[in-house]
Amino acid sequence: MKKLVTLVMLSLIVCSCDMPVKEKEDKINTSSMPADQKFGLVIHGGAGTILKKNMTDSLERAYRAKLDEATRAGHKVLSDGGTSMEAVTAAINIMEDSPLFNAGKGAVFTHDGTNELDASVMDGETLNAGAISGVTTVKNPIDLAVAVMNKSEHVMLSAKGAEQFAAEQGLEIVDPSYFYTERRYKSLQKIIDKEKTQLDHDLDKKVTFMDPFIKDSKYGTVGCAALDKYGNLAAGTSTGGMTNKKYNRIGDAPIIGAGTYANNASCAVSSTGWGEFFMRGMVAHDIAAIMEYKEVTLQEAAEEVIQKKLIDLGGTGGIVSIDRDGNVAMEFNTAGMYRAHMNAAGEIDIKIYKNN
Repeated sequence: MKKLVTLVMLSLIVCSCDMPVKEKEDKINTSSMPADQKFGLVIHGGAGTILKKNMTDSLERAYRAKLDEATRAGHKVLSDGGTSMEAVTAAINIMEDSPLFNAGKGAVFTHDGTNELDASVMDGETLNAGAISGVTTVKNPIDLAVAVMNKSEHVMLSAKGAEQFAAEQGLEIVDPSYFYTERRYKSLQKIIDKEKTQLDHDLDKKVTFMDPFIKDSKYGTVGCAALDKYGNLAAGTSTGGMTNKKYNRIGDAPIIGAGTYANNASCAVSSTGWGEFFMRGMVAHDIAAIMEYKEVTLQEAAEEVIQKKLIDLGGTGGIVSIDRDGNVAMEFNTAGMYRAHMNAAGEIDIKIYKNN
C-alpha cells in the first residue's frame, strides 16, 4: 500500500512538472504564427475641393475603379501573407501609374514646366524609414523610398543623387516626358495666367502661396497605411507636390512625421493636403503621439489633429490611418478626399465626397 501511494505521488509530481513545459511550448508555437488576423489597409488619392457638381459621371467611375484596383492589390498582398510594407508599395504603385492622381504618371507641373516627385515610407516595427525628393526620372518614387530605407544607411536622398542611387538599384528610369499629361499642363497654364492677371493689378505679390485658387484646388497626393497578419504597421506617401511650385519646393510627403509615420505602438498614417501646414504641425506623428500619450482611440486622435490643430494653423487636407488593432480613420477638413479601406474579411469601402 505504501509503495502504491508513493507511485501515485510521483506520477502527480511528474504531471505537474510537465504542465508548464507544455504551456511554454504552446506559447512558442503561437508566437511563430500570424499574431493578428485583423489585417487591412486604407488608401487615399488626395484631398481638396472635390465636389459632386464638378465631377462627370465617367470621371467619377474612373476614380472609383482605380481606388478599387489599388486597394485590392494591397489587400491581396496582405491576405497572401505579405508584409504591410509590401502592401503599401503595391497599392501606391497602382496610383503612381495612373494619370488620375498627383503622383508618378499624373504628377503636377512646377512653375518651370517640369515634374518633381517626392515620396516616403516608414516601417512601424523597426521605425526605419526612407524618403526621396525632387526626382524627375524615377517611374515609381515609392519604390525608390523603399530602396533608400532598405539598401542605404540614409533616410532621405534628393534630386540627382537620389536618381543616381535609383539607377544603381536597378529601378525603372524614364525620360521626364513620361510624366507629361495634358490635363496637368493646362492646370499649370491656368494658374500662371491667373497669377499674371493678379500681378498686373498690383495684388498680393505672394499670389502663388496665398491665391485661393491654389489653396482650394484638389491635392492628388497618394498614400497608404497597412496592418499585416503579423501585427506590423507601415505607411507610405507619394506626390508630385503643388502645381506651380517654385525654387525646388518640397512639401510634407517626403518628411517623416509630417506626411508619413508608422509605429507599432500606435498607428500608421499617410497625409495629403497643403504640405507647409502638415510640416509645421508634424501631423502624421502628432496623431500617433496623441494616441500613445493620451491613450485615446485612433479616430479621436485624428479628429483632434485634423479638425482642430491643423485648422488652427490654417491648414487644409486629410489623412488615412490604421492602428495596431485594425481600426481605421479617414479624416479630412476639405470638401472631399479620394479614399478606400479594405478589412480582413474582404469588405471594401470607397468614398470620394464628404459622405460617399
